[in-house]
Parts: sequence; structure tokens; C-alpha cells
Amino acid sequence: MNAHQQPDRHPIGARRCAPSINRRWLARLGTVTLASLLIAACGGGGGDSDDDDGHIHVQPDSSEQWTLVPAAGVGMDGALLAKAVSTLPAESVHGLASMIVMRHGQPVLEQYWNGYDKDTLHDLRSATKSITSLMVGIAIDQKALDGVDEPLAKHLSASYPTAPVLQQGLVLEDLLTMRSGLACDDWTASSPGNESKMYQHTDWVGFYLGLPSVAMGGMKTQYCTGNPVTLGRVIVEASHTAIPTFASTNLFTPLGIRHAQWANFDNDHQTDTGGHIQLRPRDMTKLGQLALQRGAWGGRQVVSSDWIDRSTSLHTHFTTFLGDTRNGYGYLWWRSTERYAGHTAEMFFANGNGGQYIFVIPSLDLVVVFTGENYNSDRQNRPFEILDTYILPAVVG
Repeated sequence: MNAHQQPDRHPIGARRCAPSINRRWLARLGTVTLASLLIAACGGGGGDSDDDDGHIHVQPDSSEQWTLVPAAGVGMDGALLAKAVSTLPAESVHGLASMIVMRHGQPVLEQYWNGYDKDTLHDLRSATKSITSLMVGIAIDQKALDGVDEPLAKHLSASYPTAPVLQQGLVLEDLLTMRSGLACDDWTASSPGNESKMYQHTDWVGFYLGLPSVAMGGMKTQYCTGNPVTLGRVIVEASHTAIPTFASTNLFTPLGIRHAQWANFDNDHQTDTGGHIQLRPRDMTKLGQLALQRGAWGGRQVVSSDWIDRSTSLHTHFTTFLGDTRNGYGYLWWRSTERYAGHTAEMFFANGNGGQYIFVIPSLDLVVVFTGENYNSDRQNRPFEILDTYILPAVVG
């Protein structure tokens, strides 16, 4: 099993922000109760519809500037890119929902399957964590947070005065790098903090802060969704702003992202910053392009270049996957070395269960986005195969 195969499990109890509840969607999530999936108002554009296929379709944006450019015009082999699509098996087998390739900031390839199109939202699952990383950086830029060495207790002690975790000196960086030292491992079913257990509680942050420790902060790397969920609460306390508003004002609106639907917990009092935001794949490419451009967008520094450099740099590895070139981790971003056609390229990426990826390859000025429905399946690795076999070798100039 590789590090990119299971970044998150089936969510239980996270509320979907959509106009209706669909049984196919419930089946994908696993065991949930209808009471936990009542309608939630999470922001985003109006006029969205939830069709019988369970997909959320949003109103087209007539002002959107999006025109596919010839591959040769951005130094890519168009025939090889076409093979990335034509060699896929039947839709019912490959399970992909979308694939977009951006070179030099321009779209070169855009493909959808299985009822999705450019105006369909997709659940990013744990790729949401990388958005949370961007928001932490913005909060630091705005001086709402002092920096990654700031104690967790500074912002959460008032709400959780008896939480034992807050007496242990954990700092924000411990959570950003999945090194809280708490008994929280999403890849081990018996772990006290496994996310499947967290979803059964009303207040996920309270659950996380009640976990026992197995190591000092900063010493042991374990994949734990409770880390970014708790960082979301830190952002709220520090900025005095709800997550959907903070993200919309400081990140999404500057990038022209108009449709973002968050999931909630704690009876709608808190937002899930560990997973399950729904975005269009085109908007996922904007987030990747922002990171590629070191936080700059349209002449504005949305998030500091220092934060992008620091958050996407290698800080730790998941030792469960030693020998895997994709086991590196930054601040809620994954790191890998991709090998293709006799070459190597360093890449950082957002990663969500089912095949949700935002790949960023700075040396090639390339952003590649995939979404899919291959939940808890080896098929969710297919985007890596497509990337290494067709997309990266297609860069010829």
C-alpha cells in the first residue's frame, strides 16, 4: 500500500451542503443517519441543483475566461496528451470524473466522465487539507496568528479549559506536519483518534483535544484528520471569522472561485477543514496555479511567497511507506519525486480519497487536476500512472 492510496476513510456524520440528500451519495459515505445530513447553508453561488445522479451542478459563469490552447503552443505533445484520454478503459472501470492539464497558466486538456462537467462540484475529500494550509498561511500573513511556533493553547484554552492536550505545549507546526504525537492514526482502525471514531462525536475538536499522547509533539508522524480540523477552529478563534467567510474573502474571491460548498459538524457550528469541501475542477486548478505562482494572483499577493515555499517544502515522511517516493509531507501538502521517461521531477500535491488530486510540478510550470470516485480502491492511483506515462513526457519544450 502506498502513501497516496488512503489519505482518508469514509466520512461519517459530516454534513453535506446541498439542496437535497441523495441515496447514492449516502452509500458512498458509509454508515450515516439522515438526521446528520439535513440541509446546511454553506455559502457559494445561488441556483445550484442536485440532480438524480447525486452531482451538484452550479450556474455557468459567463465571465469566466477559459479557452483551451493548442498543446504545441505551450511546449507539449498533443498526440501524447490525447493518449492520456484515449487509452483509458470504459468509464465504468476507470472511475475518473475529470482531468485538467494546465501549462504556463493556460488550459491544454480538459476532460470529464460519468455525468460530470465543467459546472459540477466534486467532493475533494482530504485534498481539502491543503486549502486549510493556505488559510493558515493567510492568517499568519494577516497577523491573526503569530506563526507556526504559536502554542495551540493560546487560541483554544478559553473554549476547552480542561482539555489535557492543551497542557502539552503543542504548537501549530505539530498539527500542520501531522506530528501532534496524539494517539490519532487514520490508517489504523484501532487508533483512539481514527477519523471514523471522530465522526461519531458532535464536537470533533473536543474529541481531538481529549486524546491521549503517544509521543512528544514534533516527533512522530501519523496521518490524523483531527489535526487540520483543529487548525480550522484555530483560524476561527484567531480571526473571529467563520471558515466559509474567511476562505471566501481571503482566498476564493481573489481567485474568482464563486462556488465552494463546505461540510459542517457540531450541529452546524463548525466547518470541516479536514475534508469534504466541494469545488469545480477548474477552481481546483486555480488553487494549484496559485501555489505554483508562490501565492501571487492577478497582481496581488493572496498568500505570501514565504508561506508557499515553507508549506510545500519537505518537513517529514510517513515511515509506514518508506521506499515510496510519494511519502513526503510539508504543511498539509504531500511531496513526491516523479520518475518518467528517464527523467525525474519534484512535485507537491493535494490528495483526497477516491482520486482527488491537485498536482503541482514547478520545474515544468505544470498543474494537473484529477477528480474521481475510486474510493478506498487501488484505482485511485490511476492519475499517477497517467501523469507519469503521458502528461509529464508530453512536456517537450
